[in-house]
Amino acid sequence: MNIPDAVEQSFKKKFGEKSLVVRSPGRVNLIGEHTDYNQGFVLPAAIDKAVYFAIAPRADRNCNIVALDMHDEHHFAIDDLQKSSKGWPNYLMGVVDQLLKSHYQLRGFNCVFGSTIPIGAGLSSSAALEAGLAFALNNLFDLHADNLTLVKLAQRAENEFVGVRCGIMDQFINIFGEKNKVLQIDCRSLEYKYYPFQHPNVSIVLFNTGVAHSLASSEYNKRREQCGAGVEIIKHRFPHVAYLRDVSLSMMEECRIDLEPVIYRRCKYVVEENDRLLRACCELEKGNLKKFGSFMYLTHHGLSHDYEVSCKELDFLVAAVQDIPQVIGARMMGGGFGGCTINLIENQRVAEIEQEVTEQYKKKFHIDLKTYISFIDSGTHIITANEHGAD
Repeated sequence: MNIPDAVEQSFKKKFGEKSLVVRSPGRVNLIGEHTDYNQGFVLPAAIDKAVYFAIAPRADRNCNIVALDMHDEHHFAIDDLQKSSKGWPNYLMGVVDQLLKSHYQLRGFNCVFGSTIPIGAGLSSSAALEAGLAFALNNLFDLHADNLTLVKLAQRAENEFVGVRCGIMDQFINIFGEKNKVLQIDCRSLEYKYYPFQHPNVSIVLFNTGVAHSLASSEYNKRREQCGAGVEIIKHRFPHVAYLRDVSLSMMEECRIDLEPVIYRRCKYVVEENDRLLRACCELEKGNLKKFGSFMYLTHHGLSHDYEVSCKELDFLVAAVQDIPQVIGARMMGGGFGGCTINLIENQRVAEIEQEVTEQYKKKFHIDLKTYISFIDSGTHIITANEHGAD
């Protein structure tokens, strides 16, 4: 049985009534890494892997949530929100908390959810939970919140209730994603623009290193600090600069003499990545996927050598495919120090390349490589009967 059917039937069996069914996708980010907190640009897409919610209102102010995959339940009253040591309920209670703080009129609800998003692969299952529930409650209770309001609310749920200082990209693409399109988001103005990505002969393939190095969180914070330190120095020559987003490549070179070598490399990467993303979007408009893929390789080189957030496992996986003509582009995706590489691979070679890379990776690191094959799909929406056949 597919996930949406399983979720809906489980709901009916447990609560004895019909439900609203909502699909809330995971995401990939094709290019534009570590640019978000520098107020730059990102280029994510919603994917076919998703969380499915079956949900219905209650007459009282109690909430019952069933996590189908985890065989777990959580019960709470919307007037008494207490953080849970189980972790997963906090992403959902955080949404309720933000709706209440924004003075929306809520009642309790019953909910069953299940997911096809692999946990820990960097595909943003947390944002799918948050934005998906916000969307579902908006429809369930006729709250009339617009999409951008839902995005901001879902982000605040993670920042404040869960306690994770995430940017806005994941929640944004979750709500605004469209099939066969990537979304360029300006992380400062929140202006956005769709670009075509209709390449039915190409798959998005994720190779999961299976590692999560302990450096990730401390080094992430250090990179933010280094970028900020660079901005303060660059301001001496260019007072209008507020973020690295405001810095051009020529300005970067002019300031090189003022910056410590490591600060220069960090800032240079971010400035180059913003420029690279804008040029990559132009290539998508022309339908030039090969050129787009070449920018992905350049991004990985910058992340590995200038920003230094890669690791030997990620570098190995990119190097393993770089000279294969049917691999159009590859790079590490996400914060770094583990997680996945994202690869654009021509369909006819996916299985063969997956087998080759899996064997090489096992031989080198003694780790079983997990692979996820995805395509670009629509953002969060209510699903209809004819969609239930696909998960």
